[in-house]
Amino acid sequence: MPVAYYVVFIAAIVALAYGIVATRWILASPTGNEKMVEIASAVQEGARAYLNRQYGTIAIVGVVVGIILALLLNIWVALGYVIGAVLSGAAGYIGMNISVRANVRTAEAARSKGLKTALDIAFRSGSITGMLVVGLALLGIAGYYTLLQLQFDLATDEGARSVLEALVGLGFGASLISIFARLGGGIFTKGADVGADLSGKIEAGIPEDDPRNPAVIADNVGDNVGDCAGMAADLFETYVVTIVASMLLGALYFTGDTRETLMFYPLLIGAVCIFASVVATLFVRLGKSQNIMAALYKGFIASAVLSAILVVGTTHVQIGLSTQLAGTDLTGWSLVLCAMTGLVVTALIVWITEYYTSTEYRPVKMIADASTTGHATNIIQGLAISMESTALPVLVICAGIVVSYICGGLYGISVAATTMLALAGIVVALDAFGPVTDNAGGIAEMAELPEEVRSTTDALDAVGNTTKAITKGYAIGSAGLAALVLFTAYTTDLEHYFPGLDVNFNLSDPYVVIGLFIGGLLPYLFGSVAMQAVGRAGGKVVNEVRRQFQEIPGVLEGTTKPEYGTCVDMLTKSAIREMLMPSLLPVLAPVVIYFVINMVAGQAAAFASLGAMLLGTIVTGLFVAISMTSGGGAWDNTKKAIEDGAHGGKGSEAHQASVTGDTVGDPYKDTAGPAVNPMIKITNIVAILLLAVLA
Repeated sequence: MPVAYYVVFIAAIVALAYGIVATRWILASPTGNEKMVEIASAVQEGARAYLNRQYGTIAIVGVVVGIILALLLNIWVALGYVIGAVLSGAAGYIGMNISVRANVRTAEAARSKGLKTALDIAFRSGSITGMLVVGLALLGIAGYYTLLQLQFDLATDEGARSVLEALVGLGFGASLISIFARLGGGIFTKGADVGADLSGKIEAGIPEDDPRNPAVIADNVGDNVGDCAGMAADLFETYVVTIVASMLLGALYFTGDTRETLMFYPLLIGAVCIFASVVATLFVRLGKSQNIMAALYKGFIASAVLSAILVVGTTHVQIGLSTQLAGTDLTGWSLVLCAMTGLVVTALIVWITEYYTSTEYRPVKMIADASTTGHATNIIQGLAISMESTALPVLVICAGIVVSYICGGLYGISVAATTMLALAGIVVALDAFGPVTDNAGGIAEMAELPEEVRSTTDALDAVGNTTKAITKGYAIGSAGLAALVLFTAYTTDLEHYFPGLDVNFNLSDPYVVIGLFIGGLLPYLFGSVAMQAVGRAGGKVVNEVRRQFQEIPGVLEGTTKPEYGTCVDMLTKSAIREMLMPSLLPVLAPVVIYFVINMVAGQAAAFASLGAMLLGTIVTGLFVAISMTSGGGAWDNTKKAIEDGAHGGKGSEAHQASVTGDTVGDPYKDTAGPAVNPMIKITNIVAILLLAVLA
């Protein structure tokens, strides 16, 4: 086995080892008083019960899909699908179990040690999830790729094609788990959040996370199953699909030794960036200014800089910076420039997302100002900001596509996307930090800890809101590039499987226009179904909380403990029921449009319409996802800014308007918007698998 293979496997093992060591350190930290432990235990129990039931439901659907893949394609595609699904689920499940134990330890650190230790625990917890995502993903892809090489000859087109189909199956398994986890977790968490806010903060006039509210435990459970398990599965899927798509292009566009080199190159990028991310976690430290965001940015910047250095070194050793790859115009420098483009795009998207969601900048301040004149003006301004927030990220992505295409062609775009995703370890750490700090604040409130403790956790939570938005922006931006690579793979596969078929993507062809329209429709329809599901779940929570306030004596007075488990159980059933239909939409849409157009106009028109549908989904999905996640994050931090004293502070009319905006933004940023990301890629992957089935 070449040395490069050992590097990849060692990197994956290092990531997993980091997770084990950091877990032991966190679990050794103190958990606080008896009341804090009791609250944390309730959150742990609820989160575990939800994920067990959710994964049980997914397993049933997954087995059926796996059997269909084995029958229609082959056992290797089905095995890849199982590996992708199991590892994706494991990353989310393990990460969630760490988060629900780190929350109480973060609260205790805020009480007994202060901001520095609380930040350390919360970030280390998040970094465990991040390293699990990249470690398991890289181990799964590299391990299965190595196994496939023992079965098939990469030097032949037939052997390479068999390997690629199996790897696409792995990506499909990760994607299917991701969309279920994103939707189910999103419906649960935002149903709880919306219901708790409407019934508690608005109707009853009690504070957020008040223990008198029967929905507060469900709200804290939701933070973990949505923002931790859901995001872990989401970025695991994006990481896997991006690397697999890059390997796919390496195999489709090149031959001989160059093919094997460029198929393996994305794995090497992922490996060296894991080493960089592990070292970068050591840079996350508070400075004299006590600026939390600056401390987190130290880690992100260190990860990007170290990754850049290691990518250059790896390319020099593996390929040679000035060496021209046989049969191509590419040199090592070409690939390095594409990788650097990916890093720059990542940095710019992170900065732009922070600008639109942080309390420090114009967008959030404008929504806060609008809140002083009422609920409607808050909503109007928030919607305006959400639409505006799409402009800069899309322009950055366009620039990244142009630069990487000039440097390395379509394969260069895939290298840029791969390098973006190679930073997933540190970026997921920033995201998973958010639910831990949110839960820590809830525990501090419910355990009636001193006000200064809640001040510390609130400061961490406000930054957590921004980092969660940043991660979603990062995931969506990288998904846009990955989906473009998948679309290229679709068109290339189409030429391979159906060489004599004249498929024309001409915009004057009505079937191409139909495909564009239907593809453009899918993210809107998908988002609508997801948001309606949150509305129904939130409504049920409101009615349950009202019932307990009215029928159980002493709940509002604080003399009787609410029935927390009722809300958790209600949301669990609702989320699992509601997630199934929208999750199947991107799976069925490509199949339906192909067979319908095929019956009407023939196979060539059907493939053209299907390809156009993929492109339409990518374009509108990118805008819908960015606008929802950035707009929702801006609404959320507007509420935080007002609660910190702006425009009259808590209880003011501006605060009431901001709560309404935050409630509207919740399903935007944590359910519909993020779930569009895996939806785009599932649609493309199903189309690629459909070509293999029909060939």
